[in-house]
Amino acid sequence: MDLQTILILLVLGIAAGMLSGLVGVGGGIIIVPGLIFFLAFSQKMAQGTSLGILLLPIGILGVIQYYKQGYIDMKVVALISLGFLAGSYFGSKWALALSQESLKKIFAVFLILMAIKLLFFDSSPASRNAKTKLESKQSP
Repeated sequence: MDLQTILILLVLGIAAGMLSGLVGVGGGIIIVPGLIFFLAFSQKMAQGTSLGILLLPIGILGVIQYYKQGYIDMKVVALISLGFLAGSYFGSKWALALSQESLKKIFAVFLILMAIKLLFFDSSPASRNAKTKLESKQSP
């Protein structure tokens, strides 16, 4: 695993931890799209790896299923977990310093931006590769 990938994973963990502490989200909303967009993970690999991060206590049964099928990258789980730990600490400190109204607005804006990104700007490498393959099959 190269330094750039390690840095991406740590930043992804910090972002997920910060948002988890700030607005109560992280795994599915940050980690899964982040792994797909920045590291070209498949949807199943991203979901399995995200569950690996949340292994205990809530995700254990899902993790076992994904692990049996080979859809969990344990190095990624470890690195994002480190970032998530630090990020959740600082995100929660920030959230507790904000007013209830400000926190609600941040949460709403974040969800809207993620929805817009996923609906209209899906530029993940996996999507581009699938589109390229489809176009090449259709060309005479």
